[in-house]
Amino acid sequence: MGGAAAGGDDRATGSAGEVRAAGRAPRFAALRVRDSRTYLIGTGLAMMADNIEHVITYWMLWEKFHSPTLAGFQVISHWVPFLLFSVAFGALADRYDCRRVIQVAQLLFMVVSAGWGILFLTDSLQIWHACVLLVLHGCAGALWGPAEQMMLHDFVGREALPSAVRLNATFRSLGVLCGPAVGSALLLGLGPTWGIFANILFYLPLTLFLFRTRYTGHVRDAAPGRARVGFRDAWRTLRGLRGDHTLVAMIVLAGLGSFFVGASLQSTMPEFAASLGGGSEGTAYGVLLFANGAGGVIGGMVLEATGWIRPSVRAALVCTLLYGLTTLAFAVTSNYPFALLMLVVGGIATLASTSIAQTVVQLRAPVAQRGRVLGVYSMSSSGLRLGSGFTVGLAGAAVGVHTSLAASAAALCAGTVAIWGYTRTKGRGMAQPD
Repeated sequence: MGGAAAGGDDRATGSAGEVRAAGRAPRFAALRVRDSRTYLIGTGLAMMADNIEHVITYWMLWEKFHSPTLAGFQVISHWVPFLLFSVAFGALADRYDCRRVIQVAQLLFMVVSAGWGILFLTDSLQIWHACVLLVLHGCAGALWGPAEQMMLHDFVGREALPSAVRLNATFRSLGVLCGPAVGSALLLGLGPTWGIFANILFYLPLTLFLFRTRYTGHVRDAAPGRARVGFRDAWRTLRGLRGDHTLVAMIVLAGLGSFFVGASLQSTMPEFAASLGGGSEGTAYGVLLFANGAGGVIGGMVLEATGWIRPSVRAALVCTLLYGLTTLAFAVTSNYPFALLMLVVGGIATLASTSIAQTVVQLRAPVAQRGRVLGVYSMSSSGLRLGSGFTVGLAGAAVGVHTSLAASAAALCAGTVAIWGYTRTKGRGMAQPD
């Protein structure tokens, strides 16, 4: 990795040109590639299945155990695997056929769903069973991430990569948006046992499609390398990235958003629904959650259709700052319609920010180490979501969630401005945004 770091400055001009060139592809370019189109649909269904499982299992765990500690462990178990294993899983994506890596992740998701179903059917669920299954589910998500991004690059190449990353984020947002509704329908219509068994079917389209496509994550660039897989190699990857200031800026930027806000909006939404009004608390809660998810879907489609924002460091910074500001406004407002607007705009901004940052990271990453670099990005963008449980959740218990979310959003804005200053002072070694 040291050689890659040393070459960071040498690649700056070329990569800047690549970042500028990216985004000139036709609108919805990733949907024009048949395999990419099928893959995106499969990804959306798998993401929906992920969220369906949360709906059913979280409900059952609360009904059976009424344990706030277990509820907290649900969040920890989901994000800690991203923090600990993302770089190692990225090395797997560098070394092996990404189709098989993703299939293993999907198979693990299915095994976990089947495990829940068997325990529900036999009425033998215990807390330790739940802890094991929750950790395995989190590991499956972390394993999926780097290989998923490498497949996008392989399907469409550099020119259409921004479209692929943006649409992948949009389809995932659509899965997150539909998951609670479909999960609730399965829970009420089939019951938790057969509902969780039925959920397995949503993982199958992506899994079966990967047997049919010729793309492996390495077709366009090179055959898989012999990357080492382990924590020592992960540490070397982290150290080697220091020489590329663009990568550092994008990875830190993603980490800031995750650490200070992350998954806290969903977990604190019931309290905001109670304080904002807008009808019954249940209705207000549902509408606020919908607005939060719909922003990502709307943003992805609008940005893809218009091409207003091209992938650049500056665009990622502006969108992250806008996300911080809208979150701050949501935290302090007492006006329900304005809060809804802020959630929608914030959803658009965060989708734009994350998809731009992912695109820049992919374009900057050395080919032979792309999986590990994406693993570092995933560690920051997903693993650090655990921090929002402290910055918003625990702090909210002491000062109130309105205050804790506002302070966290303000910290995100301040951190974004600091990274902006970093990009200006390190400009000679960075890909220029425009």
